[in-house]
Amino acid sequence: KMNVELSSEREARLSLERRRHREAERRLRVFDDKLRTMGVSFPASGRTRHLRLLYEQSYADVLHQSKAAAVLQNRQTKQKLALQKALETFRSQNQQPQTRREFDLNDPDSWKKTDQSDAQMILPGLVGEDPTKSSREQRQKEQLREWLIQQQAELDASRKQRHNRKHLHLQAERRKEAAVATQNYNLAMVNKKCQDFVQVSTCFYLVNFCFSIRLKRNIGESSKMTLIMIRKRLRCLKKGDLLLISVQRIEMEKKQEDERHERVRLDSARAALLMERRQARLGKQLRQQLDSANGQLAQTHKQQSRGQIDESFFLKFNTCSR
Repeated sequence: KMNVELSSEREARLSLERRRHREAERRLRVFDDKLRTMGVSFPASGRTRHLRLLYEQSYADVLHQSKAAAVLQNRQTKQKLALQKALETFRSQNQQPQTRREFDLNDPDSWKKTDQSDAQMILPGLVGEDPTKSSREQRQKEQLREWLIQQQAELDASRKQRHNRKHLHLQAERRKEAAVATQNYNLAMVNKKCQDFVQVSTCFYLVNFCFSIRLKRNIGESSKMTLIMIRKRLRCLKKGDLLLISVQRIEMEKKQEDERHERVRLDSARAALLMERRQARLGKQLRQQLDSANGQLAQTHKQQSRGQIDESFFLKFNTCSR
């Protein structure tokens, strides 16, 4: 039996194979990350590749240059060490202390025989030599210590004076406040007593007047009683005037006491100011005396430091052929 393939079947088979081939190619493009081109920007990928190549090239250049710099630095270090070693070798071999200019070539061991006192290179008393340096520094330290102690004492005294003035001022203020409070309290008590006395006297007068009118039927007697009560009222008023006079006297005494305290405070402040000025004047005089004494000591030291040079000193020079 022969299999006969129709043309329609052949076309269907070929189209199916083509579709399968296209699907296989599509799968290779989509699922293979090396060959996939979907979603990729070719210009951007080209720029990225170019930048990566430039970076690799620059990194290689930097690495090469750093290696060359390290080699050059090691070479320079070795050359410097070799030069120092050669210099030390030359000095140890050819520049001995006996062959130097400051030693005598005719007598190389003369530097061992030279006395320390004869090895003086400059004249005594000239610039650069200070034989009394230790004593001078000691005197300067003592003088500085004395100045510091004096300044500390002055600061303590001024601080104490300020504290005393402040304390006196506070005491005066407290006394003044206490006096004012006492005065106000006394005035309030006196006013209260006056008011109580006036009220009591008024009530007493009214009660007596009412009882006198009720008990006394005679008009003449009642009028006489009224006159008597009026006189008593006048006497009460006179007693109130006496109280007012006593209040005024108390106020005057308080005022005199305040004036006396104010005078005492002013006198103490004036005395403190005079004492402070006197101390400042004495301190100024002491500083002037100290400065003059220091100047005289410096002049004396300057005159004493100038040494006398005789002929024996110059005989120490030019004792050899050089």
